[in-house]
Amino acid sequence: MNKWTRWEDWVAVVVGLVAAVAALFIPPMGASMPWMLIVGVLLIVAGVINLAMPGMVAMEYVQLALGAVLFVAPWLGGFARMDSTAAWICWIGGAVAVIVAALAIRPAMHMHDRSLPH
Repeated sequence: MNKWTRWEDWVAVVVGLVAAVAALFIPPMGASMPWMLIVGVLLIVAGVINLAMPGMVAMEYVQLALGAVLFVAPWLGGFARMDSTAAWICWIGGAVAVIVAALAIRPAMHMHDRSLPH
């Protein structure tokens, strides 16, 4: 597997970018701005690390955990209302991040296993 080619990690980077940028432009509700900004930036960082160093299984789990945190952020930050754009961005983005990270774990494990000497 080549560096910078895994679509799952690119999707995670885009989700993080959308969350972080949306935090700056959407009117804040509760603690939506810090939650979306911090988790979004961390998701970008995890995605870039996974893109640069494919086969790091632990980082795939970190990416999955960050997606889960983004999903629950509206409840933790007090902005979980059905008419909240910030909440919907977190719920959809978090679900997408969790799904793509889960899809990327198995290929990362195979790549990690192939890189170990037997």
